[in-house]
Amino acid sequence: MGAIAVRLPIVLALAWLACATAGAAQASEAGDRCAALRSFPWPKLQVEADRLVAAGPAETPPGAPATAPVVLPEHCLFRAVISPRVSAAGQRLGVGFELRLPTDWNGRFVFEGGGGLDGVLNPALGGLGGRSHPPALAQGFAVVTTDGGHRGASLMDARFAFDQQARIDYAYGALEKTTWAAKALIQAYYGREPAHSYFIGCSNGGRQALIAAERLPLEFDGIVAGDPTFRLAWTNVDQVWNEIVLARGAPRGPDGRPIVSRTLSEGDLKLVADAVLRQCDGLDGLKDGMINDFRACRFDPAVLTCKGAKTDQCLTVLQVRTLKALMGGPHDSRGHALYAAFPYDTGIGGRAFRQMHFGSSATGALDAADATLGFDSLRYYAFTPPDPSFDPMTFDFDRDTARVLQTSKQNDADATFLTTFAKRGKLLLYHGLSDQGLSPLDTVAWYGRLAATTGSDTSAWARLYLVPGMTHCAGGQATDEFDVLKAIQAWVEDGAAPDRIVARGKAFPGVTRPLCPYPKVARYQGGDPASEKSFACRA
Repeated sequence: MGAIAVRLPIVLALAWLACATAGAAQASEAGDRCAALRSFPWPKLQVEADRLVAAGPAETPPGAPATAPVVLPEHCLFRAVISPRVSAAGQRLGVGFELRLPTDWNGRFVFEGGGGLDGVLNPALGGLGGRSHPPALAQGFAVVTTDGGHRGASLMDARFAFDQQARIDYAYGALEKTTWAAKALIQAYYGREPAHSYFIGCSNGGRQALIAAERLPLEFDGIVAGDPTFRLAWTNVDQVWNEIVLARGAPRGPDGRPIVSRTLSEGDLKLVADAVLRQCDGLDGLKDGMINDFRACRFDPAVLTCKGAKTDQCLTVLQVRTLKALMGGPHDSRGHALYAAFPYDTGIGGRAFRQMHFGSSATGALDAADATLGFDSLRYYAFTPPDPSFDPMTFDFDRDTARVLQTSKQNDADATFLTTFAKRGKLLLYHGLSDQGLSPLDTVAWYGRLAATTGSDTSAWARLYLVPGMTHCAGGQATDEFDVLKAIQAWVEDGAAPDRIVARGKAFPGVTRPLCPYPKVARYQGGDPASEKSFACRA
């Protein structure tokens, strides 16, 4: 959207505000102001809901575990679609968004990122994947979410990718349109713009966060990107690589097909995880089940190679070779890396790692998440044009990688020239070192490129925190619970740079640990081994 196109809706909104304010002065109840948003003059806007929600507990989504109810304040719920239409296949397209406006507003705005391939409009509560306590809405923030420009059957429904505009909206368009519409609605509803604006997301929401820093450098004061899928097409290539190398090392069933779930057993993977811990756990000064100094951990699974027949305490030569290929990441026949390698961490022995790569099928059917989530994403979205009939197990890493380049150029958030944002905003990144799907080393490499292209002291405006043992966005043998909204807000509004972020987790009851800004790591200094105060962030 060009500059004139962007300004026109805002001018119309301000004109509407001047007229609406007169009526609001006579009936200033929040319900009247909320209902008035239905006539908000935004181009091609189809309003789906505009109602005042009374204070009370938030609804628990279907299938979600029963937890203590989150109490929400009175707020205006506004839900709409920008440029609604229906695809040739009958799928709903257009940028859907939900905005919640608390009656008692704290003057702040947060955009909550999505996940997967989007297609689902999540409630705009600002829970931020468990990274805000309580949710941002309960703290008085105005909160918005978007479906990414389409409605699908799930977060992994890739059918939208047959449509050019839907691809654009998923890549970046929905983020831009939702940001501008939400800010105009906030100004119309409250009579003033937000004093501070934030974007927080993980996975695809993390990719959206980096897109915000790259494409909307004047819109957000603070941005948090967690485990970002910022090179999605290349992640799909990695997923194909994983299934191909595991199939090559797998035993064959009666029909001759490889049984990927048996390439390495649960016991084999636990053997590897235990060996990694023995070698690397104490490198930070304390053996506590977490590997803080991952750069000093130079684990080689070859140390577990059987000297004779296979036993529960060793791996075959083929298993070692297969594991190295899996963790080393995809490359072409010349050895050129197509995606980053993965670090050896405790998660290799966990359920998430196994479900991601191996699955549990006792036949040649592939039920690993690499296949069930990644293959359709490759065929429909990563490939340009889509090729639904393509068999990913025949992927040629010399020839077929060219088929993902157009999507990569449109979707990827890997630009590092962020001079405008760096002068006015703050960027906080985090990534689990046991992320089973996205390599934390890819995020480390991106962070390392910032200084070369943006210049100056990167840590003054952007910091990266690596979480030992944490799987994708949360979980694992980790202190995986930490409040990023609190951290980014203190940095933006108070100038309190997060020299450490205190984390805890269900895997280690009663234990706290500091998350340190990369390249520093948490090193034990003596004292209570359960307390983060006993650790210093040092290189």
